[in-house]
Amino acid sequence: MNLLVTGAAGFIGSTYVRTLLARDAPAAPRITVLDKLTYAGTLDNLELGHPRLEFVRGDIRDAELVDKLMAEADQVVHFAAESHVDRSITGAGDFVLTNVVGTQTLLDAALRYGVAPFVHISTDEVYGSVETGSATEEDPLRPSSPYSASKASSDLLALAYHRTHGLDVRVTRCSNNYGPHQFPEKVVPLFITNLLDGERVPLYGEGLNVRDWLHVDDHCHGVELVRTQGSPGEIYNIGGGTELTNRDLTAQLLEACGADWDRVEHVEDRKGHDLRYSVDWTKARTELGYRPRHDFASGLAATVAWYRDHRAWWEPLKRRAGEEHG
Repeated sequence: MNLLVTGAAGFIGSTYVRTLLARDAPAAPRITVLDKLTYAGTLDNLELGHPRLEFVRGDIRDAELVDKLMAEADQVVHFAAESHVDRSITGAGDFVLTNVVGTQTLLDAALRYGVAPFVHISTDEVYGSVETGSATEEDPLRPSSPYSASKASSDLLALAYHRTHGLDVRVTRCSNNYGPHQFPEKVVPLFITNLLDGERVPLYGEGLNVRDWLHVDDHCHGVELVRTQGSPGEIYNIGGGTELTNRDLTAQLLEACGADWDRVEHVEDRKGHDLRYSVDWTKARTELGYRPRHDFASGLAATVAWYRDHRAWWEPLKRRAGEEHG
């Protein structure tokens, strides 16, 4: 079986691919990775010499290339996306083109060749801020940022291909991921790498925004359950079960890195900053047997240790991101 995985040179996609390549079972899939290698993607995340892995550099909006790869594929897991909220606020165009038009290009090709399931990876941010309780898969979408709006649009587009054409589409919506190999612009690796370098870390507003934290390995476990056991046309929330304010997260990161609060700089809050994200993952638990396997405290400690031991991986990426921002 040939599995096409988009965006797998990035954080979550590469973790998913490494997990599948670690399996030696006869039914283990061959994997074709399609990735544009934008700022957040690096070939260092992939085992390029693995006999079951083929890497193709390209854009999911390239209809000719997508058609060629889809003709050879049996199933698709679609991670590729522009995913940084702050970048979407200053420039939404790339988010709409990649997340919406790119997804439509993949869906059209999958429909032509009957490639299924088509697992579309989304985010809890499409639900918008959740004041109380947790968002279920049936809740309305209320995205706040251009990023989350583009993801909500691609979710609806994917589900429309199921309802209109009968394509086996399955959508996952995850909470905030953390773990090794995350691009050092996101909050956890940004804070860790800044603190390891003796620099300050930025805390938005009063730091009271709440997020649910999910280890990347648990997320990939949930995605694989959806791919292998999920149902066509269904949405599955994948949560981590650890809700923290950004201030509480900062306190844990400071302690893990041996730093004090004098290293924290309070900065102006982000525009349209949702106060709280929370997803109800009862459906994934009851239908697929999904449960997070990582305790947050130990998972965070292991993540800090990974960044401490892998400067050669993150330092060039961080320099490149700094140069892009001028």
